[in-house]
Amino acid sequence: MDKRSFIKSVFLGSTGLFLSAGVSKLKASGSKKQWNGKFILPELGFAYSALEPHMDAHSLELHHMRTHAAYTEKFNAAVKTAGLTGKTAYEILSGASKYSESIRNTGGGYLNHKLFWKMLAPASGQAPSKELMNALTRDFGSFDAFKDSFTRAAHSIPSEGWAWLICADHRLKVIYTTDNNSPVMDTASEQGAPILCLDVWKHAYADAGRDDLSAYIQSFWNVVNWDFVSLRYKRNHKKATSDK
Repeated sequence: MDKRSFIKSVFLGSTGLFLSAGVSKLKASGSKKQWNGKFILPELGFAYSALEPHMDAHSLELHHMRTHAAYTEKFNAAVKTAGLTGKTAYEILSGASKYSESIRNTGGGYLNHKLFWKMLAPASGQAPSKELMNALTRDFGSFDAFKDSFTRAAHSIPSEGWAWLICADHRLKVIYTTDNNSPVMDTASEQGAPILCLDVWKHAYADAGRDDLSAYIQSFWNVVNWDFVSLRYKRNHKKATSDK
């Protein structure tokens, strides 16, 4: 083998080793992204001040970094104690009747808030998709009638809890749950896929010294992420119709 051929073979061999190592490295880095079973506090996707003047930045930060963070930490501890590590929050809560009150409360607090943050966005003139608007009109009479129904549900909670728009039996319904219960739990009086939710615990609106539930609910309508809500309806409606 002459010198040129030798150099070429060494270069090609080294390139092959480099590519092989690169592929292995990519596989390794990909494996690092696999979920380790620990629930983490999600980012909001917007600045705390982005929802002002409709939602106060200080209250939102406390709600996220104090309340939701505490539920996340306590849910992880409860899941570990119960030997449920590796199951998703939805898997656990959809079988809530099998688990302790601690699992239901902390898990509901974790998952409900995780959904809630995604349903908020800076005011931008969004509106429900045509598909969702048609469904709301079909099931409530009009969009305004839906808003009235949802607002009444939020005011009807006897203590603290959550107001929901759910998709159940191919129809949209407005319900509320107390404490951190949710319609995904098999313990719920009415089960369904959450399409929209509102946190109606005092920690959501009273931390800034303003204890005005009516104003909080009214402000909520200005920051609903209708793009996300419409997408949730589309996905759940598609699944529901395919299950017929």
